[in-house]
Order: sequence, then structure tokens, then C-alpha cells
Amino acid sequence: MTPLARYQRIAPFYDLLDAPFERGRYRQIRPLLWAGLTGRLLDAGVGTGRNFPYYPAGASVTGIDLSPAMLARAGRRRAELGTDVQLRRMDVTALDFPDGAFDAAVATFLFCVLPPAAQQPALLDLLRVVRPGGEIRLLEYVLPTDPRRRFIARLWAPWMRWAYGAGHDRDTESHVRALGLEILERRHVVPDLVLMLRLRAPG
Repeated sequence: MTPLARYQRIAPFYDLLDAPFERGRYRQIRPLLWAGLTGRLLDAGVGTGRNFPYYPAGASVTGIDLSPAMLARAGRRRAELGTDVQLRRMDVTALDFPDGAFDAAVATFLFCVLPPAAQQPALLDLLRVVRPGGEIRLLEYVLPTDPRRRFIARLWAPWMRWAYGAGHDRDTESHVRALGLEILERRHVVPDLVLMLRLRAPG
């Protein structure tokens, strides 16, 4: 199943499936991704709009997603919350924005869905649309190093692949380093499980 087909299928149930994680984990993490950002911001992989409450005041935000069904739910959340965000359907590996269009970009659990072959193209296109010196912030699941956590992660792996097409083993950080990108911060926001990377666009 393609990523588009999978998210078209799961969109009506996405928020319900994610609710336990949102309440127990993500609500505390999401503000970290947006803290201190200003200006023109890109929310890459906006999904159903879970980041909306955490957008910085006064920022001009554009959210993109590949799935029309996910964007439709984001549109309803935008109306409910009164969030000022432009929503567009777009592939993160082929962004239809000019170079340097944004001051920063944020991707929340997007790269753990992308297949290995799409990781570097997506990173390069995000770098292209962020102004020189701007930030890219990534929040991703990683494969734990602790044996017990790793065992649990592997038990969850079939479900994650079926439901989200996601995995703990995407190792986006290795693609970041292969491209020689500057890492401003590398922090486990959930110990040994969820990693936040802050990158600087060259220039």
C-alpha cells in the first residue's frame, strides 16, 4: 500500500488511534518544536493539525500533507480552533515553493513514515525552501538501544507498519549526517525512543 493510500484509509480514525499517545506524550513535546520560531514557518506533514495549538503567535504558517483526507480533517480543526494556517496538498520530496520561502520548517513524525529512498530528497527539499541560516526541526521515533525497550518496539513494529507505514528503524539521523548537515541540537524528548533534531540550513 502506498503512503497516500494508507493515510487516505486511516484519516477518519487517525485522531482516535493517536489519542492515548497525544494525551500521554505528544502534548508535552509539541511545544518544544515551535519554541522561539518566528516569521514564515512550514509544518511539513501537517496531518490532522495536531500542531495547531502550538504555533507561535504572529507567525505565518503553511501546512502541507500528501493526503487530501488528512488535510480535510486539518481544515475542520483549523475552523474549530480559529488557527491562521494555509493548508496545501504537497509531497515533501517535491515542494512547490521557491527557494528560501520559509524562515524555518518543522516535521513531526514525518520521516519515520518516509521510506529510506525518500529521506535524503525530503531533507534536501526542506533545506532548499528554508532561508540560509534558518532551522529545520524534526521529531522522530528511533529504535531504542535498551534491550527491553527495543523488544517492545519490535512488538509494536507490525502494527506501526500496518496502520501508519512507520517504523522505529528509519534512522533519519544517519541521512542528516550523510548530507553533512549542521546539527544544532540532538535531544531525546522521550528517553531512548523519540528524538528531536534541530538543523541549520547552510548559508
